[in-house]
Amino acid sequence: MKKYATQFDMMTKMPVQGLIVKLGLPTMVSMFITTLYNMADSYFVGQINTSASGATGVVLGLMSILQAIGFMFGHGSGSIISRKLGQKDIDSARKFSSTGFYAALISGFVILILGSILLTPLMVLLGSTPTILPYAKTYAMCILCAAPAMVSSCVMNNILRYEGRAFFAMIGLTSGGVLNIFLDALFMQYMGMGILGAGLATAISQYVSWALLLTMFVLRKTQSSLNIKYVKFNAKTLGDIITTGLPSLARQGLASISTMLLNNAAGEYGDAAIAAMSIANRISMFIFSAVLGIGQGFQPVAGFNYGAGKYTRVRKGFFFTFSFGTLMLGIAAFIVFLNAGSCIQVFRDDPEVIAIGIPALHAQCIALFFVPFQVCSNMMFQSIGYKFNATFLSSLRNGLFFIPILLAFSWIWGLGGIQVAQAVADVMTTFACIPFVANFFAKLPKE
Repeated sequence: MKKYATQFDMMTKMPVQGLIVKLGLPTMVSMFITTLYNMADSYFVGQINTSASGATGVVLGLMSILQAIGFMFGHGSGSIISRKLGQKDIDSARKFSSTGFYAALISGFVILILGSILLTPLMVLLGSTPTILPYAKTYAMCILCAAPAMVSSCVMNNILRYEGRAFFAMIGLTSGGVLNIFLDALFMQYMGMGILGAGLATAISQYVSWALLLTMFVLRKTQSSLNIKYVKFNAKTLGDIITTGLPSLARQGLASISTMLLNNAAGEYGDAAIAAMSIANRISMFIFSAVLGIGQGFQPVAGFNYGAGKYTRVRKGFFFTFSFGTLMLGIAAFIVFLNAGSCIQVFRDDPEVIAIGIPALHAQCIALFFVPFQVCSNMMFQSIGYKFNATFLSSLRNGLFFIPILLAFSWIWGLGGIQVAQAVADVMTTFACIPFVANFFAKLPKE
């Protein structure tokens, strides 16, 4: 492969298709491993009973809250950093990286304290039934203890990706993910710790991943920095980070709300329905991580080149990512569609769970063909600083479309409506993105 003199040269001169694949593959591996260890938790917890399996779906809402805060600071600072580096403004990049990291770290401790105090009402709010509640509280307490690491790791991971150093991010995330799977087996199967073992495995692996990501900055493998001397907790710096990261906050925050509403709606049909929808969503997310990974490879390319005024590369990158993501996702979704029952049975061998989960997973597999376009749209607008477009479009899938669809469909068709609500929201979101993207490319100048 051709050598480039600097990181800037690579990001702005390397052929776009090869550059996106180079940056996207490590991120895809990271996403697969991250999703895989979440699935490992579901698998091992599913060996306990259906109520315990439902607890992982309830706590997923809490994890979405943590990710919402982490991605807000991570994508917010990362997007700005990539454009600043595209303009060769390294000092500003360091200001945003350090400010975003410490703001996230402080937020993680605040969530830990408040979540611990309000643990029981929080779990009930997120959709826990009385039989699920003891398992959910135990698992959630471990997740809360890991909150500072989880939130600030999102920032470090995204800074590394937006700098074009996705390989370093992969090392931290995959190491923690592999450790989580190992500790799940050790604590739950060999030490008999039950759902507490699953929670401890997640918490420990999150801190190990956090330490490895931090090492990349300590060893000065990056242009940006986490040195506290660059921190600027003023309205301008924090305001830029937060407003740029609002699409991620909206996306993940609404994911938490939608998970809560989904659990409450499914809870009307028993613990098996909550467990089934949780498992179907996790399997769908595992497939979804493929296009999400390649899309995150596109983000730094879009940010760098938009900042450098190389607009043709932004356009080429978008259509390559969309095409490549659709092909990959389509193949994976087709395979899972044909084996939906077997996939669900791996996580919970309960006939009622399987029967409820199959139609939900079938619907989501069909809808996944529509997902790459909306992912590319959201990521492009956020990376180049189109805050309104990115925030509005990211609010559709899990919020402005999904929530009213879930409420209406569950009222009209009951459990059948709950099973297809996410799929319908995905299709509608994709069609809503089309005019925004078409208008953007029609006005995009040629350098």
